[in-house]
Amino acid sequence: MTDDVKKAPAIETRENGPLMARGVTRMTGADGQPVDCKPVMALCRCGRSANKPFCDGSHKDGFSDERGTPAGRDRLIAYEGAEATVFYNPMLCSHAAECGRLAGHMFNPEMKPWVQPDKGSVEELAEVVAACPSGALSFKGSDGAPDHRVTARAEVTVEPNGPYWVQGVAPPELPGGDGQTANKYVLCRCGLSGNKPFCDGSHRDAGWKSDN
Repeated sequence: MTDDVKKAPAIETRENGPLMARGVTRMTGADGQPVDCKPVMALCRCGRSANKPFCDGSHKDGFSDERGTPAGRDRLIAYEGAEATVFYNPMLCSHAAECGRLAGHMFNPEMKPWVQPDKGSVEELAEVVAACPSGALSFKGSDGAPDHRVTARAEVTVEPNGPYWVQGVAPPELPGGDGQTANKYVLCRCGLSGNKPFCDGSHRDAGWKSDN
């Protein structure tokens, strides 16, 4: 293994234990403030630590990282527009709702279909896809190539009462799910996901609160 590979940011899992983040240099806490990064950090994923986002050993009280049934189905749905097609996989969605916040005229659960690419510009679509933390959204422009895009946030961002948003960091395993990308993904920190180590939105359904 080369020095470059050793230094490359990566996140690994400990069996029935925390996420081990190595080489992460930029992290934003749930309060929006920068987190002092260490070369190796143990991040809580059982949802019980009193020192979130860091592990305090609470997982030893019965946490299991066994997968269950994901909250959403693993299927890639295409929403075709005149200039671009948006793809969406429900299993990958963490319900961060960045799409509705940025472009509610195109992404609105009250509409049928809930994604309507022609109600805005391709530039708006690109911004929304870049902001989607989970990779559940991608789009295909005039060049025909599906694109996930990334935005200029920290390598790890802790969502308040939600998962870890990760980009530019090697994942614990190759993400499953049709249309997923290893360039950005969301990791469960409530302990409830049926798609561990990835988030499936269960924190929202359960009303989970991180408290710290």
